[in-house]
Amino acid sequence: MHFPMLPALRILSLLPLLWIGSGFAETPLPTQPFFQAGDGDTVVFLGDSITHQSLYTQYVEDFFYTRYPERRIRFYNAGVSGDAAADVLARFEEDVKAVEPDFVTVLLGMNDGKYEPFSGKTFSHYANGMEEIVARIQKSGANPVALSPTMFDHRQLALRKTDETFRFREKSFDEGYNSLMAYYGAWLRENAGAKQIPFVNLWGPLNDFTFAARRSQPDFSLVEDAIHPGAAGHFIMAFSLLSASQPERRGVSSIAIQERGGKWTAGRNEAVTDLTVSANREEISFTFLANALPWVVPVRPSEYDLKWGPSAPASLGYELTKAGHKLSAERLRVSGLSPGSYELRIDDVLIGTFTHLNLEAKVELQKYLHSPQSQQALAVTLLNRDRNDKAVRPMRDLWARVKGLRRKGDQEKFDQAYLPLKAEIDALHRKAVEFEERIYAAAQPVPRRYHLRRVGTRAKPGAKDDNQ
Repeated sequence: MHFPMLPALRILSLLPLLWIGSGFAETPLPTQPFFQAGDGDTVVFLGDSITHQSLYTQYVEDFFYTRYPERRIRFYNAGVSGDAAADVLARFEEDVKAVEPDFVTVLLGMNDGKYEPFSGKTFSHYANGMEEIVARIQKSGANPVALSPTMFDHRQLALRKTDETFRFREKSFDEGYNSLMAYYGAWLRENAGAKQIPFVNLWGPLNDFTFAARRSQPDFSLVEDAIHPGAAGHFIMAFSLLSASQPERRGVSSIAIQERGGKWTAGRNEAVTDLTVSANREEISFTFLANALPWVVPVRPSEYDLKWGPSAPASLGYELTKAGHKLSAERLRVSGLSPGSYELRIDDVLIGTFTHLNLEAKVELQKYLHSPQSQQALAVTLLNRDRNDKAVRPMRDLWARVKGLRRKGDQEKFDQAYLPLKAEIDALHRKAVEFEERIYAAAQPVPRRYHLRRVGTRAKPGAKDDNQ
């Protein structure tokens, strides 16, 4: 296989490939749906320390748990800090193939470039390694999903170099490393396209959101230690993967109550029952059973301080991507009410006050995190956070120790030390599966009682509600 020996020219030809469909694209290029995990499927997240962080993986898991609670999808994190493609190949059989995956996302590249200027030899190791990884995934019967390398933040590195506690303070990095990651990602996109393998651009959105924010906040960063995205960055990664894959259910629910021919109905929405409307059209109530919960994120990514350092919360990434509107919409429309302002309660929890015009247009309930359904979803995410804190991340720490033993090259000592470590790994894996059973039990939607009642004085035509 031939690899480029004139990287500058090759980079210029490939870089546009990584900007297409990036974070701010209004009309992304259409793609075929992928990453459509079904009941009984196993999803593996394969990668290096960025996957080991268990954050973008956690947010993707949260989406599937709450969006498809009727399915039993298993998730397995196969990230190991410091890994390059060769390290992944060394553990592939025991750490990936052994769990019998149906989908495997692959996120590598940050370590593969060695934080040095472009080298044809170094790049060939990455390219050959990635091709072999994809081939092994396909041979195992699973579907690979190629993820571009993420952003290296040079501005943040310069700021952190003045911090004596910064763990990379003494490490040297090539001044063009972010561009090199773009090059690796652009090659991956081109290669994946030739093989008809799904590709997701993570580098583009992370850079787009960062540099847009720096117009008003010069020191803004989503990659607080320059290498590892923080929680907000990881959410953007999760959103990028899910959005690109075109999930089967982009929204959570849609309720439309209206009067037709003197009769109040919910259209064809059979999940709406017990609909009652007062004679003066100033009060309405109904029961609704959704088939999913909204996608929410916990305030803190972990109950303990992660070694990658503090970061902006995932909620910032949620806000920047408009994930609620785009991938978690709970839409409520009610038309035909008497003019005025209406108080909405769900299971007797006050959600807000809306004019009849707001209700006729649309209210997006996922905005109201205190709603019973959002609070139920939050409980699911907190259980999954515990799963990642107490089972997944500790398991990945043990796999990092396995890598350290393997690199010493003493097979006899490796065999002796590996068996007890593998027993601990298997125990943690079982613990993660036990957590998933609790998570799915908590994720099952329940019937909710909606109640709208007119309050205060009659609203003037065109009046707007402060809650919207």
